[in-house]
Amino acid sequence: MFCFQCEQTAKGTGCTVGGVCGKKGNTADLQDKLTGALIGLAKTAIAGKATASSNKAMIDGLFTTVTNVSFNDETLQVLIDHVKAEAAKLGTSESYDMAQLWSADEDIRSLKSLILFGLRGMAAYAHHAYVLGKMDDAVNAFFYKGMAAIGEEKSADELLALVMELGSVNLKCMELLDAANTGTYGSPMPTQVSCDIEAGPFIVISGHDLHDLKLLLEQTKDKGINIYTHGEMLPAHGYPELHKYPHLKGNFGTAWQNQQKEFDIPAPVLFTTNCIMPVKPAYADRIFTTSVVSYPEMVHIDDNKDFTPVINKALELGGYKERHKMTGINGGDTLMTGFARDTVLSVADKVIDAVKAGDIKHFFLVGGCDGAKPGRNYYTDFVKQTPKDTIILTLACGKFRFNDLCIGQIGGLPRIMDMGQCNDAYSAIKVAIALSEAFNCSVNELPLTLVLSWYEQKAVCILLTLLSLGIKNIYIGPSLPAFMSPNILKTLVEKFALTPISTPEADLKKILG
Repeated sequence: MFCFQCEQTAKGTGCTVGGVCGKKGNTADLQDKLTGALIGLAKTAIAGKATASSNKAMIDGLFTTVTNVSFNDETLQVLIDHVKAEAAKLGTSESYDMAQLWSADEDIRSLKSLILFGLRGMAAYAHHAYVLGKMDDAVNAFFYKGMAAIGEEKSADELLALVMELGSVNLKCMELLDAANTGTYGSPMPTQVSCDIEAGPFIVISGHDLHDLKLLLEQTKDKGINIYTHGEMLPAHGYPELHKYPHLKGNFGTAWQNQQKEFDIPAPVLFTTNCIMPVKPAYADRIFTTSVVSYPEMVHIDDNKDFTPVINKALELGGYKERHKMTGINGGDTLMTGFARDTVLSVADKVIDAVKAGDIKHFFLVGGCDGAKPGRNYYTDFVKQTPKDTIILTLACGKFRFNDLCIGQIGGLPRIMDMGQCNDAYSAIKVAIALSEAFNCSVNELPLTLVLSWYEQKAVCILLTLLSLGIKNIYIGPSLPAFMSPNILKTLVEKFALTPISTPEADLKKILG
């Protein structure tokens, strides 16, 4: 096997025996075969032959290869066969041998990897929009264009242009998902969420898929079962159409990498998208998967979305006998979420006045993926050390490092504002653009610094979107991507001033002067 798509890849160069994520060599090889089949499908569909079913096969196939989605060889082989069948319907069933990519010139390999991993991340956003009935022809077309390019001879300049185009197309994809979520569930509102677990049967739902959560809430109404979000599902509490369910009680646990020590609980856990880790025997009987997530020997809820097995397991286990006290990483027992763009922009005049009066000196967007690799305490320490006249916007699961901190308010606004999932990066971009327009300057001239943590491919495509918008001076960590060659990294540093994080003290001094 060879895999270097995530931040935790072995020795900072690549996993060659088994994945640090827990993926076996044979599973990684099957994911390569699936990717090769998708490249074959792209080469056929790019000639104007794409269909609704080939679009879905492309999106689901790419999403399946995102880190911590599928560990199941059997379901991977089924998907490979399905993709090849879709390609055959369009006139061919050829596949690309991924060994050609992994052994290519390092700069070409680097750029093609950026495209591939960015497309995998974008596929996750497209998938969520698709289940809510939102699709875009330009987004679908670029999946084929980008994947076909991986299997073709391209110069570094041609590939770099595609990398930037991918960032632009992903902005359109995130806008599509934003419209799907807000159109279905309303605009998020600031909401305080309890970390405690009430007595009685309960279900924990993890991942990102709000549609699956809505279906689960409907199927558990009046059954005496409470629902708790986990990880990236926390922002669901801010959506009016989800918040209205009284049995959506609170949030369980912290970020995805802590599940192996948090999930030995008297309740089932439903995984709706990525972020599943190798399942420990102590809680294997209560793990359920759905959508593209698959793990050997775990019960999978298919597309009919009948969650009866999950419900029955919750009733069987019974939950805690009395209220169970839980806290965040820093000891906080409640979390705030729901500060999406509509909420922030509704108080834009107050924010602008506070900046002009000197009450707000700087904005930080501190967000991205969390992970288990040492060094991520940087983000906790960074937020703790930010001056009291600064605002921290955050999104994605990296916020669990600090979102239970009490660091005060400015003019009635909390200093930490959770804007949602990684899927909600569009909100942060819209707020930045609105502020730049209000101050009649570019985003790069705002008193705004992006401090990002990355782990997997959705973070990659968000970074490409930010770069495609010309946003500079982004701090990124805890380590740089192994798939970026020295030359490509040098290009991005010179063009966009992309900066590896160092220490909170040094970086804050550099940013604030």
